[in-house]
Amino acid sequence: MLYNLLAPFADEFTLFNLFRYLTFRTGGALLTALFIAFVLGPSVIRWLKARQRDGQPIREDGPEGHLLTKKGTPTMGGVLILLALSISTLLWADLSNLYVWVVLFITVAFGLIGFADDYLKLTRRNHQGLPGRYKLLGQFAVAFVAAVAIMLIARPELETHLAIPFVKGVLLDLGLFFIALGMLVMVGASNAVNLTDGLDGLAIVPVMIAASCFAFIAYLVGNTVFSDYLQIQYVQGTGELAVFCGALVGGGLGFLWYNAPPAMVFMGDTGSLSCGGALGGVAVITKHELVLAIIGGLFVLETVSVIVQVLSYKLTGHRVFRMAPLHHHFEKKGWAEPTIVIRFWIIAVVLALIGLSSLKLR
Repeated sequence: MLYNLLAPFADEFTLFNLFRYLTFRTGGALLTALFIAFVLGPSVIRWLKARQRDGQPIREDGPEGHLLTKKGTPTMGGVLILLALSISTLLWADLSNLYVWVVLFITVAFGLIGFADDYLKLTRRNHQGLPGRYKLLGQFAVAFVAAVAIMLIARPELETHLAIPFVKGVLLDLGLFFIALGMLVMVGASNAVNLTDGLDGLAIVPVMIAASCFAFIAYLVGNTVFSDYLQIQYVQGTGELAVFCGALVGGGLGFLWYNAPPAMVFMGDTGSLSCGGALGGVAVITKHELVLAIIGGLFVLETVSVIVQVLSYKLTGHRVFRMAPLHHHFEKKGWAEPTIVIRFWIIAVVLALIGLSSLKLR
């Protein structure tokens, strides 16, 4: 909004020329989202506590310490992230850019699905919220609309193509299967972040790391000079997604202030589904779907641990891990929660660096 209002006057007022620069607006979006989260945080938490007397329902079959340390903590803190992210993006992004509206649609729609899930958990006073089939149906419906929109907005030579990381000039034309791939990436990323969200601060920091990486990727992919130099696919208009990713980082930082151990609020499905869906949407638009699997490798590991656990138990009757997702396995082994969280953050940083290397190693 600020760009659309002020950039046209850049020739008359030199100061307004700053709003033409993506880097300036990305930094502005980050700081604005952080400020909004700081200001609204206490009020949002009080509001959630007033409506959640007993806080988020804690699984009785989960790690023993959770019933003592986490009982009474309110959930749905993802509302704070959504408010900060959405307001900041609307203030700093170019609102004539259709990609901005697509990622906002994905983020808010997935957040509403998560909100419904959290609400049912609270009203029923158990950890069984929205039935899985309805949750997935809603996610795939949103992802379908978004994938079709992305395909229609993109240039004809890129609309149904998949780029291969670490290889230059290779594009696979998937045809209509591109829609299925886009849906899978968005829904998969959304649920992967959801599975990772099990300890204080565990999910939000890897989300911010991934968002920071994709802010950089979106800026490069949307710039003809840099994309040509790095021999990556130029996708017109994706630079504006750097502003969105900056807002996601800022909102995440503000939320972490209240989610740091011991957490004052949990993000719940409201936050985890929306953040994951946002990352998936940006990855599909920038043609870096496969790179997301590397940068967000921690989310992949957590998801694979659940799949392996379920398959192993159904096929053999034995469990591979003491408990899934993976972070609970280490809790059962006696690792302290801060130890698990910080070590998983380190893994997320390493995987992000490997993913970013795909921009140069071709």
